[in-house]
Amino acid sequence: MSRLVILDARLVDGSGELGRGDVVVEDGRIAALGEGVGAGVQADRTVLAGGRTLTPALIDLHAHLREPGQEVKEDLASGLAAAAAGGFGTVVSMANTSPVVDEPGLVADLVAKADALRVGGRGAARLRPAASLSHGLRGQALTDFAALQAAGAVMITDDGIPVADGRLMRSACEYARDLGLVVQTHSEDPSLRGDGVMNEGIVSQELGLPGNPTAAEAVMVARDCEVALLTGARVHIAHVSCKRAMQVIEHYKALGAPVTCEVTPHHLTLTDEALRSFDPVFKVAPPLRTADDVAYLRDAVRRGVVDSIGTDHAPHTRAEKELDLGSAPFGLPNIEVALPLLYTRLVLAGELGETDLLRLLQDGPAEVMGWPAPRLEVGAPADLVLIDLEDERAVEPERFRSKAKFSPWAGERLRGWPWLTLIDGEVAFEAPEAVV
Repeated sequence: MSRLVILDARLVDGSGELGRGDVVVEDGRIAALGEGVGAGVQADRTVLAGGRTLTPALIDLHAHLREPGQEVKEDLASGLAAAAAGGFGTVVSMANTSPVVDEPGLVADLVAKADALRVGGRGAARLRPAASLSHGLRGQALTDFAALQAAGAVMITDDGIPVADGRLMRSACEYARDLGLVVQTHSEDPSLRGDGVMNEGIVSQELGLPGNPTAAEAVMVARDCEVALLTGARVHIAHVSCKRAMQVIEHYKALGAPVTCEVTPHHLTLTDEALRSFDPVFKVAPPLRTADDVAYLRDAVRRGVVDSIGTDHAPHTRAEKELDLGSAPFGLPNIEVALPLLYTRLVLAGELGETDLLRLLQDGPAEVMGWPAPRLEVGAPADLVLIDLEDERAVEPERFRSKAKFSPWAGERLRGWPWLTLIDGEVAFEAPEAVV
């Protein structure tokens, strides 16, 4: 039997503050927690928390890990290590790889490789892969959802490419509904989006760059919500970026449509003004919007409209992101800085409570997927993250576990860095200064 003891931690989960105390972990589960329960316990490892915050490990429903086929950008080892360093215990990987994850064998291979990383002690978060909605992401024919689910897929999505065909989207939702699968969308109308490289607005006009209007997102969000209402399928709207799209979601939620939605750290903290630098590090899809859009998204987070925060971690090579804005790929890496970024920009700024932020990164994603809410309680899985809320340091992309060693927040001083991450009671990440 393996045993790990964490001494003198501040205990917090989605239900709120649980006081200060110890946690005893045995064989991957919480065996005891509370004041003084770890005193004198013989353990394989003892962690001196020193009052730091212990909470269930975070869940990310939206990460691009690039394997198979794009390992020059990221692979399972680097991506899952980055996730653990960011405090994430479970990650849902997207299917827009090369080849596309559209066959059961590819799903099973990802699961086996990720499990081997954890057994090998290489410091990795748990992987729960998504599979594609259509073969090859071409939007023409559905994949075999049942076979993909049997192989280990937990979500169906063509993320990265919108499903333009409404009839195909309806069929996908009916199929997923019968299997209990979540369909995640990339809701942008391709004809309205066109070749936009940034938000269509004053900044794009002044810079002379092709714009992507908020209407492209709002129109497709409305279509996807209507299909959810029609079919009863669980539809999760990914990376909502603008006020109009969020207002559409609010409308359909009020009608009882089974839709959920997520926002990303970058859409909550950056605006299209960043593109005045012409730096493609700020090129994402959907694009960074206006300050008014960011303010509305933050308000929707506070009001409980937003169900979860997904990172949309999208690593690329530095060479790719140094191309011109028209040629550089969409996406940025952020899984290692998501927690301190949001804690600093939202919680310390007084815009969001600490427990509310944790719910968006723990309970919210679990509820979207129909998984049990993560809790600090006896018998619960020991997926835990110890966070140093007082540690303030600069974002240093060169230290990322991810292969994508660049960041729009490089040099910014943030607080709330993960100190230790446990997956099933095993150490998946520990900061160099952690006392073990």
